[in-house]
Amino acid sequence: MSVTDHERGWFVKELLGSAAPGAAAGHGDCAVDASEPVQTEVDHAPVVRARLESLREGDSPRAAGVSMEHVWVLAEQEGELPPITVHRPTMRVIDGAHRVLAAKLRGESDIAVRFFEGDAGAAFVLAVRRNVTHGLPLTLAERTAAAARIVRTHPEWSDRTIASVAAISAKLVASVRRHAGATEVVARVGRDGRMRPADVTPGRRRAGELMRANPGMPLREVCTLAGISLGTASDVRQRINRGEDPVPPSRRSGADMVPRPPVPTTPERCPEPTMILEQLRRDPSLRLNEIGRLLLRLLNTNAIAPDQWETFADTVPSYRRDMVAQLAGQCAFRWQEFATLLQQRQQDEP
Repeated sequence: MSVTDHERGWFVKELLGSAAPGAAAGHGDCAVDASEPVQTEVDHAPVVRARLESLREGDSPRAAGVSMEHVWVLAEQEGELPPITVHRPTMRVIDGAHRVLAAKLRGESDIAVRFFEGDAGAAFVLAVRRNVTHGLPLTLAERTAAAARIVRTHPEWSDRTIASVAAISAKLVASVRRHAGATEVVARVGRDGRMRPADVTPGRRRAGELMRANPGMPLREVCTLAGISLGTASDVRQRINRGEDPVPPSRRSGADMVPRPPVPTTPERCPEPTMILEQLRRDPSLRLNEIGRLLLRLLNTNAIAPDQWETFADTVPSYRRDMVAQLAGQCAFRWQEFATLLQQRQQDEP
């Protein structure tokens, strides 16, 4: 089922309204380049030992704090705990609060650490990145709240850049930006590190002219000449193919800046997974090669009716819930990455 802009905006308002006041204070002077490979640098930082008593509680994106169930699971595992990430200037834990408590339960006095040297704002972005790719996954509400904070501290970052950090959609980031009261900027930094105008209306117009004059022009060339992102160029092409204006009505009229009463809509119904699978199984390009058949088996395994999840949840013992939740979150994230890859390749095709 699709989510309307009104529903998405309501969710964001509810979330931001319940967030702790001042949660984003203190980091307004942070300036981190969107293209800086912070996470990669930390991954290659040397591993050292740090005394547990020297560590301080971090600025975590988790609203509910630590999960003691997950701490006990980690404490009972054999072998050394993986290195945690610590902000060296403050000795605050960026990633690994559960491991720190697990080490204390084990009676250990120190723990393996990789240090991060950046400022507090960059440390928070790194904490979000870490906690959406491994460990106990952040909830959608926590990821959305984190995006709201990053919007305030990094208003120059594009919606897609922030979406890639918080593992949410760019549309949700755009809705967060509208309700978060972020500083207005004339240009934003994309995921590729390039600066583009925040108002892409002129770029959309230019892209439309280019596509009409040369329908076969590759999208990447359109991006370069019009100064827009690949996603925007793809949207313009779809609008041109449908005979529509390359600029959405809200951008043409400025109506997106004017509060309007919600218009009741009937949510679009997506086809049932079984129907989609049946169509895919009939496609010879998938069923007549080994990799295609493997993909079909994986999709079939994951096409589970909603009521079956309750049965599965009842089956998981209480002491394994955190572990199963962690693995399920990682699987969901990988499937989302796969979906994004397919959409990107679709957009790249002329």
